[in-house]
Amino acid sequence: MKTLSRIVIVLLLGALILSACGAKAPANKLEAIKSAGKMVVGTSADYAPFEYKDEQDNFVGFDMDLIREIGKRMGVEVEIQDMAFDSLVAAVEQGKVDVVIASMTETEERLEKVDFSTAYHYQKSSFLAATGSAITLAVPEEAANYKIGVQTGTTLDEWVTENLVDAGKMPAENVLRYERADQSILDLQAGRIDLVLTDAGPAKEYQTNGQAMVVLTEKLFDTGEAIALTKGEADLKAELDKIIQTLVDEGFVDQLAQQYGLE
Repeated sequence: MKTLSRIVIVLLLGALILSACGAKAPANKLEAIKSAGKMVVGTSADYAPFEYKDEQDNFVGFDMDLIREIGKRMGVEVEIQDMAFDSLVAAVEQGKVDVVIASMTETEERLEKVDFSTAYHYQKSSFLAATGSAITLAVPEEAANYKIGVQTGTTLDEWVTENLVDAGKMPAENVLRYERADQSILDLQAGRIDLVLTDAGPAKEYQTNGQAMVVLTEKLFDTGEAIALTKGEADLKAELDKIIQTLVDEGFVDQLAQQYGLE
């Protein structure tokens, strides 16, 4: 009987091994996402009205609604993970998340590490001062006369560095960088910095909430917000591009922008 039992066990193990060998691994990231039935999305939830948390700790905002609709069109659930903005690209590279949506724009430096979907939204940038401040700006370059706060790792950080610091218009020590955007607003209110450079959407939100006031809004970039994904994943990019274009054509993106007060 013991010998028969051993034979049965061996046969069962063999069957399991053959079954495992016969299982076909996903050919690419898109197949892996659809096979899992879930897309893991990285964001930095400190950037209303694009991505933030409500009083119930739910992820809400323009980007959050958009990525959930994209997931719905792909037939998968969306799992959102919150992290510092400057760690998002690395999270995609290292496979910690499948994609990133965080009001992120395509840059040459980022393109060395990740790919981007087609842009889903374009917006201007705004300089914020403390409510009641006497600061006025006629052109963006005049911000060089003040202490400026920016979120680290952003294109806004790059703009200040390249156009003001590297151009010799302001000392490097007058640029303060923050891991999270809301930290710069706190320092602005406390008088530790004079200006904050951010996107026009969040700037409008801060002004509406009485946290700061907009002193200048300009178009500083030609690129729009897009979804970051693992480099070389052509099928996933094609799927995202197709869905984004459909949502634009249907008017879904415009309606969402209006809902969140975006231009």
